[in-house]
Amino acid sequence: MSSNHVKQLFKFIENSPSCFHAIKTITEELKNEGFVEIKEKDTWQIEKGKKYYVTRNLSSVIAFKIPQNDFKSFHIVASHSDSPTFKIKENAEIEVNNKYVKLNTEKYGGMICSTWFDRPLSIAGRILVKENNAVKTHLVNIDKDLVIIPNLAIHMNREVNDGYKYNAQIDMLPLYGDNSSKGSLMKTIAKEVNVEEESILGTDLFLYNRMNGTKIGSNEEYISSPRLDDLECAFTSLSAFLSENTSNSASVYCVFDNEEVGSGTKQGADSTFLYDVLRRINISLGKTEEDYYRLISSSFMVSADNAHALHPNYTDKSDLTNKVYMNDGIVIKYNANQKYTTDAVSASIFKTICDSVDVPYQTFTNRSDILGGSTLGNISNAHVSLNTIDIGLAQLAMHSTYETAGAKDVTYMIDAIKAFYNTSIEQVEDGQYIVNNME
Repeated sequence: MSSNHVKQLFKFIENSPSCFHAIKTITEELKNEGFVEIKEKDTWQIEKGKKYYVTRNLSSVIAFKIPQNDFKSFHIVASHSDSPTFKIKENAEIEVNNKYVKLNTEKYGGMICSTWFDRPLSIAGRILVKENNAVKTHLVNIDKDLVIIPNLAIHMNREVNDGYKYNAQIDMLPLYGDNSSKGSLMKTIAKEVNVEEESILGTDLFLYNRMNGTKIGSNEEYISSPRLDDLECAFTSLSAFLSENTSNSASVYCVFDNEEVGSGTKQGADSTFLYDVLRRINISLGKTEEDYYRLISSSFMVSADNAHALHPNYTDKSDLTNKVYMNDGIVIKYNANQKYTTDAVSASIFKTICDSVDVPYQTFTNRSDILGGSTLGNISNAHVSLNTIDIGLAQLAMHSTYETAGAKDVTYMIDAIKAFYNTSIEQVEDGQYIVNNME
């Protein structure tokens, strides 16, 4: 089963070269499974026993299932659609010595710059086009090996292997073509979506790695692919979400944008998107404000974003007693300063769920002298405060343009999230909970 899940994951990533394409891939799957699209601008008429989804900015989505019977909580899993990359600037073409054309870009998120060199890259994202009196979005994916960021030869940069510091404005600009390509970038974009170049009013375009995912290792026990962080969690949680669930909760699937740049956008985890959706579900079902707060008291969120595996060449970079490994199961992430929102309550509940389906889990903390990152859980909790755990799958080379993870962990995550959606969690009183697998 693991092999089949890995193939599906690779296809999901291949179809998701940008955050906009990731959401398109997800919503197409939701439609195929009978989910009804609702729009933020419309009046919601939610019915029991039905399935819905809503997008924001075409780069974030929240889907949910309403049980046939009255429900007591929301069970939420959140991941993110974006990955570190380079954004194409406006007026991007730069002519060099009347021989080359390169593109002006800027960094999006905290990538490992060196991994972007000497690989086939292309451009994907969205454009906004004027059509009569309307402004319409078109997704763009130039589905060919289009640009490359060439390394400087070692003969001209003898320090490159001695800790060279890359300059994003000098070192990281991609080669687009020879001088005959001058003025053709926007023409190429327009042709791709069959619009007039002059009708393009705005763009959100990014570079992406064209390399496909692959299995590696002596027994094909590892997987390598672009954008594992965090499309692996978006894919696995979607697979679990689409399975039938039998708990007395409303299952919610969230994919937010802009996690890599702090989530502080209208479509990020630090927006009101989740709060707005949960409140509108409550209102549409005729429940009171008091009912909403009672629902939240027993609700639970799984924030799913990948974690750092112990690196075989840098074992000293991992914590002394909390090392995690690829293919050893779900990673539960802890941080005393709550950059990860896991606490004893959320960890205990989630461990109980994993134990019920024999999914292994492990614990991650940063070394006390190494500052780690943050993720969706604690940010989202500022708007919807509920028990939340931060988890992920162990991987190497996080924020590289080509990352590595464990093949078995794909299935572990699907099984764990499926069990979560099939579990009833009820708060008896503050600090006491009843946890029952409903399968």
